[in-house]
Amino acid sequence: MKQHASDTYRQRLQRAGIVCTLLLTLSIGPAYALQSEDDLFKQIERDSINYFTKYTNKKTGLTADSSMPHAPASIATTGFYMLALIAAAENGWMRKTEAYSEIKKTLYTLRNKTQHEHGFFYHFISSNSGNRVWASEASSIDTALVIANALFAGSYFKSTVIQRLAQELYNRVEWDWMLNGTSLFSHGYKPESGFLPYYWDTYSEHLILQALAIGASKHAAPAECWNEWVRLEDTYHDIPVVFAHSGSLFTYQFSHIFIDFKNLSDGDINYFENSQRATLANKAFCLDQSDAFKTYGEYIWGLSASLGPRGYKAYGAKPGRGFHDGTVAPYAIICSLPFTPEESTAAIQHIYSLFRQNVYGSCGFRDSFNLDQNWYATSYIGIDQGATIGMIENVRSGLIWRHFMQLSCMKRWIQRCGLLEK
Repeated sequence: MKQHASDTYRQRLQRAGIVCTLLLTLSIGPAYALQSEDDLFKQIERDSINYFTKYTNKKTGLTADSSMPHAPASIATTGFYMLALIAAAENGWMRKTEAYSEIKKTLYTLRNKTQHEHGFFYHFISSNSGNRVWASEASSIDTALVIANALFAGSYFKSTVIQRLAQELYNRVEWDWMLNGTSLFSHGYKPESGFLPYYWDTYSEHLILQALAIGASKHAAPAECWNEWVRLEDTYHDIPVVFAHSGSLFTYQFSHIFIDFKNLSDGDINYFENSQRATLANKAFCLDQSDAFKTYGEYIWGLSASLGPRGYKAYGAKPGRGFHDGTVAPYAIICSLPFTPEESTAAIQHIYSLFRQNVYGSCGFRDSFNLDQNWYATSYIGIDQGATIGMIENVRSGLIWRHFMQLSCMKRWIQRCGLLEK
């Protein structure tokens, strides 16, 4: 889940590594020749994998939450480390034996050393010990993301110790416990104060949590939980969207990295098509604001939770809260590729061509930028790099979807919730 960390880390997000860049503006610096779209996205995927090889603890296999100095590991980013290694192996950028060895190390650390509550991992952990840091919560959604990545790794390395370890971690999670006696999942739990008073009660990135919990063979949540959260619908420019409160694009993307919703219907809702509409609404919202914000335009859009000039913010468009200040996140455009391939490709080619010196580095696109305030993030957020890799690989090969949708837990979730398959 996209959350702030401790006060110390929030201060780092606000001050360290995200200073304004004053030397380069729209009118300074070369425009780079456009590559073919396949070559460009292959390059972005490969460079984004560098984040995980650079910022993962070599002894434990736990990955830093961000590239900022002294950042702890986060459990969700550690999950995406496994996906990144498989993408590297699948594309011939790493030996499969090396990817296998590294993933096995991470899974052993998760099973044997990483602190948890009833199988739910803490959001932020020490990359050395696996212990909880910053009094963070045992997180329901971040646990779902690391389990999803582990199960994908197990499917890719079928009939190996990786598949066995992934299943052990999945079976250990007491999904029904996180309901706290209700029909909705709490955002998390702290031993000092109990369950957090926030629940996954409307559309958000929690669909992957719901699917894993209801489809589990052990400690499963009741199928009735699927219908307990509210599908709020609104329109923007006559575009109907079952919307997330923040309006942030990541909420329409993260579950879709794993679950291929194209052929699934929840009553009269198809969540793949819903994400298409949410993306188009996000772009339309930016265009409507382009007279007031010079960042936004036909080829620069993408409001999502990201770093900003004043720290990490849950930027978003309408429908939803629609909080924004001219900051856009390239990862959000890339992760919309399955939904709006033409619009996303044109935007990324435009941003890469005009602003590469400011927004692109050795680990791919940095997190965000804001032309209105002449500000460019110099840091990477690990979970955003992981999502970038996953969605590009899905568009290029369907790799994650192909493996994940064959899992028995996904078939049980679909059957138990009465979802319709085309």
